[in-house]
Amino acid sequence: MPKVVANGIDIHYEEHGDSGDPAMLLIMGFGAQLTLWPDELVEALVSRGFRVIRYDNRDIGLSHKFDGVRSPGIVRMTLMSKLGLTPRVPYTLRDMAADAIGLLDALDIDRAHIVGASMGGMIAQHVAANYAERCLSFTQIFSTTGNPRLPQARKEALEALVTRPKSDAEEVLVEHGIMLARTIGSPGYPSPEERLRERTLSNLRRSFYPEGPTRHLSAIVADGDRSAMLRKITVPTLVLHGEDDPLVPCEGGRDTAACIPGAKLKTIPGWGHDLPLELVEILSGEITSHARNATN
Repeated sequence: MPKVVANGIDIHYEEHGDSGDPAMLLIMGFGAQLTLWPDELVEALVSRGFRVIRYDNRDIGLSHKFDGVRSPGIVRMTLMSKLGLTPRVPYTLRDMAADAIGLLDALDIDRAHIVGASMGGMIAQHVAANYAERCLSFTQIFSTTGNPRLPQARKEALEALVTRPKSDAEEVLVEHGIMLARTIGSPGYPSPEERLRERTLSNLRRSFYPEGPTRHLSAIVADGDRSAMLRKITVPTLVLHGEDDPLVPCEGGRDTAACIPGAKLKTIPGWGHDLPLELVEILSGEITSHARNATN
């Protein structure tokens, strides 16, 4: 897989489709490798006439690792945030947005359709707010504004996300990954056991780096409430969210759409915090229709 130096660090990426087609940059979320974008979704976007680029965020997958750089404890960070203090963290979501722009620079792409999922949606918010001239459109998938008054993740979803596996044995890590996927996934579109196990094992063998998500979480907590920033976004925006998302409740998507002037919102019943194959046609259709309308 190719890599480039973007924003001063190595970023690994994949590119699909015709280089002459409009570029679409996919930004994945917390602790998630680029492979969490299903191949089927990427292929559907390509078939609709887009040059699709997905990449590993810093500190995950095959991109640059900030080995040994410590983050403040989550309890301390949460308390500081509630007191209105900004904790010092290894890097910020704005730094990660600069990674995305650095990747576009390295690929000689002036403007792109930006699509971000979960934490990737938060990063994409920074891209749309601070690099509007590089954005053809913005699509947010199951993400939120950081507004502390919004409903929080369900207890079982949050516990599944932050609980460490009992050991680093491959079989234990696979079972843990399956448990997490089941807990935060779509109740209306459950993944077949064989596919879930195969993907979990493949991702694990591609990269296992538990330090990265700790620093990702620090960046999320330190970012705070982005509502004021979102109100300044002028990029055409589509917000997609599952009505049954246990990790980032649908209110996060609704709040985002309410903050961004002119944003469109589509919610889907039965959809949780994953990208099930049953929704590939709907999601790819919504994303590409929005992208085309934004440039017509």
